[in-house]
Amino acid sequence: MSRIVAVQKVLAPHRYRQRDITDQVRSSLPGADRSLLDRVHGAAGVRFRHTVLPLDAYADLDGFGAANDAFIGAAERMGAEAVRGALASAGLASGVVDLIAVVSTTGLAAPSVDARLMGPLGLRPDVKRLPLFGLGCAAGAAGLARVHDYLRGWPTHTAVLLSVELCSLTFQRSDPSPANLVGSALFSDGAAAVVARGSRAPDGPGPPLGPEVVASRSRFYPATERAMGWDVTDSGFRIVLDPGIPGIVRAHLADDVDSFLSGHGLARHDIGTWVCHPGGPKVLDAIADTLNLSSGALDVTWHSLAEVGNLSSASVLHVLQDTQRRRRPPPGTWGLLLALGPGFCAELVLLRW
Repeated sequence: MSRIVAVQKVLAPHRYRQRDITDQVRSSLPGADRSLLDRVHGAAGVRFRHTVLPLDAYADLDGFGAANDAFIGAAERMGAEAVRGALASAGLASGVVDLIAVVSTTGLAAPSVDARLMGPLGLRPDVKRLPLFGLGCAAGAAGLARVHDYLRGWPTHTAVLLSVELCSLTFQRSDPSPANLVGSALFSDGAAAVVARGSRAPDGPGPPLGPEVVASRSRFYPATERAMGWDVTDSGFRIVLDPGIPGIVRAHLADDVDSFLSGHGLARHDIGTWVCHPGGPKVLDAIADTLNLSSGALDVTWHSLAEVGNLSSASVLHVLQDTQRRRRPPPGTWGLLLALGPGFCAELVLLRW
């Protein structure tokens, strides 16, 4: 097993009420169905969101290149802040890090973001680097699973997972489609870093701050490649978002969760804490219904959606930190961290506090 010893969330600097963003989208998309826009934004379950630029600055971004340059600069700043915070919470110096994995699907960089952080963070030159692109909202859970896989093979090592997602930079000002309107209602900008250590890593300076990672499961649903993702266009990433996603969740997720848990001698009723990505109200309702979750099981997730919106891959890590701070589970209890993303796919991570 591996253990999560610290999580640090970071939000983009500009915070807005949902209605302010609705007004900005309305002025940016004069061809959009205004009644649909208002309904979608009003039903998103979001009260506030964070953006990496002031709202009036997005009109100055001239194409994909300008937006991607903004992504790289902000990803470096926010990523460094998140990793420094996580290492400080763990009481560890950057020199102990053996692997840094970076997940993001809202911008491109070569050298990758992890390479750009080597110097600013003071990481060793022999650190292993693992940049992962294209997993979307599932990447926070998938990245944690891949870090766990690494630490099983290198049990004396320390690993960092960094997620940086700047969703606002992908907004398409010439796309009045319903998918773009839904995206403009939900997504926000943020980052998160996790420090995890193998089972034989030296003890840190204080008590463990997080749960053990026991196991993980990935599930890909065939013939769902157009359910969620990007169309890469001259103007950047154009969102693909199928309204049938809640139906995919209802059709498959319960069986996948049950199969995963049964392999470890567990059932749904054994899970005391559900750390769930806040994909949106319809998806959260589908998850709660199909898993027959008790009232309040996803309260931390709903609160995250309302206060900061959907941060793509960073969201589930924000929910993890909020869970540890607001509803820290008793020692020995089980948790399941889960996220859904393009593919269409589910990522499940079994935790034990």
